[in-house]
Amino acid sequence: MPVRISSGKVREIYDAGNNRLFIVTSDRISAFDVIMKTPIPGKGVLLNQMSLFWFRFLKDCIPTHFLSADPSDFPAPFNADPDCAGRSMLVKKLKMLPFECIVRGYITGSAWSSYQKTGEICGIQVRDATIAVYTKAAEYALTRGIIIADTKLEFGLDESGRLVLADEVLTPDSSRFWSAEDYAVGRGQASFDKQYLRDWLKANYLAGVEPAPELPLEVIQATHAKYQEAFDRLTASR
Repeated sequence: MPVRISSGKVREIYDAGNNRLFIVTSDRISAFDVIMKTPIPGKGVLLNQMSLFWFRFLKDCIPTHFLSADPSDFPAPFNADPDCAGRSMLVKKLKMLPFECIVRGYITGSAWSSYQKTGEICGIQVRDATIAVYTKAAEYALTRGIIIADTKLEFGLDESGRLVLADEVLTPDSSRFWSAEDYAVGRGQASFDKQYLRDWLKANYLAGVEPAPELPLEVIQATHAKYQEAFDRLTASR
């Protein structure tokens, strides 16, 4: 039986043997480094399916760790668990690089404050692979009415030392998705990501508060709707 090796803010990761990992994406949501007490039903499926979309879209740009999302390929007992279907994937085990790569096509929030003071953005240096992935995805997203303002990417090395794209990719949890038609310089942007939840927490003086508060139904529904719209816009048949 696969052994769980990591339980993160959103994902459960298991060692599936044969140099593979099995990843289950939960409905948990975090903001300001706090996992909310209330999950967003269906969020895990949306995140997993969006990552799958991008892994397939980017396969000609960079190797990825994705192997399969077919439940028949999952290790037992997950292959017979209906709750895993749609929210899980089998991936290659990599030697993960010990840092995140952040690329910002647009500067906002704390990054803008940092840039004004130092001319740097959080001291982060962006490499060619990160820029290539972001550029290909951002150009596509713009055709679907979405600006990818920024995103966080993670990479690892496979057994041959090749750079491989890993973890989640270009989801509303790891990116800022803005509405292209509503974009205007110098103000907050209409978004399809966690910003709605962050704004609600700040407005109610709950940002970073532990234990996390229960989320009201309207916040749960609105957050899910924003994730769903991002998914629908990006993955709808062209």
